[in-house]
Amino acid sequence: MGSIKRFTQKGFTLIELMIVISVIGILAAVAVPKFSELILKSREGATKGNLGEVRSAITVYYGDMEGAYPNDNLSQGFIPKYLPSIPIAKVPPLPDSAAVAAVASTSAVAGATGGWAYVNASGDSCWGTFVVNSLSTDSTGVSWTVH
Repeated sequence: MGSIKRFTQKGFTLIELMIVISVIGILAAVAVPKFSELILKSREGATKGNLGEVRSAITVYYGDMEGAYPNDNLSQGFIPKYLPSIPIAKVPPLPDSAAVAAVASTSAVAGATGGWAYVNASGDSCWGTFVVNSLSTDSTGVSWTVH
């Protein structure tokens, strides 16, 4: 007589597939908020780096001018000699489309319009101060005007 061949099916059961999908969903729920936090921190890091770059250029200008800071919004005689251009400030909660490289010349240290603020009044005690023009805080809770 002939032998009977038994075929065994290979594959996954429905419950095994549901468990795998559940695990993937849990991992995604944990990873997505961390990813968005990393994007925020990278924007802050870029803004802090740009802030340091402009402040360094202002310090070099101060040394070259023997104790005088620029008296304008850093456009006359400052660019491109000391800095190729004013970098973009990516300050939350403004979206990337609202990130600006403009410098507000002001006697106040900061406002809420985004971009940068520079105190250009020679009689002001804060003359030469360059800060992020935002009233918000960074991800560590420190005010942007402190950086």
